Amino acid sequence: MPRYKNVNGIRVQLTAEEEAARTNEETAWSNGAKDRALKNLREKRNRLLAETDYLALSDVTLSASMRTYRQDLRDLTDNLTTVDEINAVVFPTKPN
Repeated sequence: MPRYKNVNGIRVQLTAEEEAARTNEETAWSNGAKDRALKNLREKRNRLLAETDYLALSDVTLSASMRTYRQDLRDLTDNLTTVDEINAVVFPTKPN
């Protein structure tokens, strides 16, 4: 199916070179989907860890439930191989 672009308000079909370039752009974007999804997951995980960093200081006793929570957060990205797996990750519940 041909693709088009807008040139000065006129719909113009892409040339073969433009089609090839667009296809390469779309392929590159698609190939980077897993990396983008993992980056987003890690950013959220890191924010949640940062919220509890003060509890892991040497002058604070970290509860077992908080220790487990923080470890579960760190383990979230283990063994994720597809975008669907990454998007299906359920974050652990922060203990009180």
